[in-house]
Amino acid sequence: MSWVLLFFAGLFESGWAIGLKYTDGFSKPLSTGLTVASMIVSLGLLGLALKTLPVGTAYAVWTGIGTVGTALLGIWLLGEPATAVRLSCIGLIVCGIVGLKLVA
Repeated sequence: MSWVLLFFAGLFESGWAIGLKYTDGFSKPLSTGLTVASMIVSLGLLGLALKTLPVGTAYAVWTGIGTVGTALLGIWLLGEPATAVRLSCIGLIVCGIVGLKLVA
């Protein structure tokens, strides 16, 4: 169950990272509110997952999921470049996340 919580915590991390772009410097109240809510949910789920998972592994996986999700959403929503090198690096992060899950 902790891994599921951690997965969703990572998704919400991607949500708030992308949400920051849409707050326009915190000048848009709805976007700002949703971004702050996503931050709270992300950290709350991470905290729950840390009850049973090692902190180093959980933190690395959380940031990895957030990084991959944010990079992919940046490509999809914001028109950021999807070069072969960039996608390969994202793939390496995914391999690291899977590796940490397998050895935990």
